[in-house]
Amino acid sequence: MKIALSLASLISISALCLPAAETAPPPRKPKLILAVAVDQFRWEYLKRFRDGYTSGFKRILEQGAVFEDAHYVHYPTVTAVGHSTFLSGALPAVSGIVGNEWYDRETGKSTTSVADATTKLLGAEGAGSSPRKMLVSTVGDEIKMSGQESKVVGVSIKDRSAILPVGHMADGAYWFDNKSAQWVTSTYYAKELPPWVMKANAAQPDAPSRNAVWTSLEGGKPLCTMAEATPSLPKCRSLEASPWGNEMIEDFAEQALLGEKLGKHGGTDVLAVSFSSNDYVGHAMGPDSPEVRDISIRTDRLLGKLLDAVDKSVGLANVLFVMTADHGVAPIPEVNQARQMTGGRMAPNAISKAVNDALGAKYGPSRWVESAVASSVYLNWELIDFKKLDIAEVQRVAAQAVAKVPHVFRVYTADQLQNGRVSTEAVDAAVRNGFYFPRAADITIVQDPYYLFDATGTTHSTPFGYDTHVPVIFMGAGIKAGRYFEKITVNDIAPTLSAIVGVNEPSGAMGRILREMWQ
Repeated sequence: MKIALSLASLISISALCLPAAETAPPPRKPKLILAVAVDQFRWEYLKRFRDGYTSGFKRILEQGAVFEDAHYVHYPTVTAVGHSTFLSGALPAVSGIVGNEWYDRETGKSTTSVADATTKLLGAEGAGSSPRKMLVSTVGDEIKMSGQESKVVGVSIKDRSAILPVGHMADGAYWFDNKSAQWVTSTYYAKELPPWVMKANAAQPDAPSRNAVWTSLEGGKPLCTMAEATPSLPKCRSLEASPWGNEMIEDFAEQALLGEKLGKHGGTDVLAVSFSSNDYVGHAMGPDSPEVRDISIRTDRLLGKLLDAVDKSVGLANVLFVMTADHGVAPIPEVNQARQMTGGRMAPNAISKAVNDALGAKYGPSRWVESAVASSVYLNWELIDFKKLDIAEVQRVAAQAVAKVPHVFRVYTADQLQNGRVSTEAVDAAVRNGFYFPRAADITIVQDPYYLFDATGTTHSTPFGYDTHVPVIFMGAGIKAGRYFEKITVNDIAPTLSAIVGVNEPSGAMGRILREMWQ
């Protein structure tokens, strides 16, 4: 089918640009780009927990260019999409990374954003992962293609968070395999693990967490234990959902820095680090919990430790630092209700049931829903073809039924989005910006603000401020420290880095160069 969506029909990010006034020349080319993402870190955490920050966040807030009104302009706001946007500047409508996972009509199965059955894990058993589903380049790719002598490395607990920021030509992307308790990569990147990774694994990276107790930094209150639960102390949910997850990431990032000699090549190297534990803790406990405050303060300490290690190895005068988050998060609905705010939980099967019931009533009972992934419904195309129905009409009937489900904010059909029949209003534009037809659902749903499909805890994905508003902070030689209140998008990061390094901006980049922060 023809893809009618054009770049012109996407949100006009250029509308957010400042006037094209003359500014200072770009900062000098760095030896290393240190790109840090903190998974599920709302912008307001920089303010709410500011009194607890004494290290990394304190430094970048005081010495960096802090953009106070930075947002994602796509839907859904989830990990894979945010990480793919970070160093590509591309909207999911262009990058093809439309979610953490989606239904693959060719295979008839759900697939993740980085799943790649043609690869195998290195360091553990199982299928590997790769950036092959990502259709665009990253800053690291552009540096590589420019012919510079450079190395590009990504590190995270999650495979998608390690892989998507660094792109196709990275020298390595490393993530933690919980089953084997080892750092792994895939055969996409190499035939065997580098010696420094094997050395890191031989040291048993999860050892410090065994039988440990998570005790808050402020007040020393025990929060959970990695050993067996006791009547007074619950068991921590997982290694990832504990402080030791982030500690492993930071320690491994330091080893990557030294093992790959980052910052010591002829061109600009890239080290992308994503702290994942904040997300695991946030999902379970919510943004108002003492656990989220504590993991945020601990992240401040780890960021400071990483900056010190980079300073010792490369010298911060030779480093361009940038930090963001992949998305925010909603409050736990019950917490919101207790403070007389809106919010609640929706039955996970309410949408699919509404679609099946409506289509069954009009066209005859059958299995009308092929798959439902998050807030996306994929219809049974074979059944629609067999009955010789018009797919656009079937989508409209389904959407009309979904619109009647309580706490559904808006509903979109693939036909509507493909043909540009949505407004330029922010929510409509965000949904359009996330629409890539070959991977798109037939029906896309946005729930009312603060309403979740999850039965417990909390989550994110919406085009509302609590999920879109994230930190963007630059720091380095030639960067003018201060607070900047002009509205920007996370898509602006990649073009800005490319301009400073002196390479083409990534192929799908939709942002602008943040020249106002150049000294």
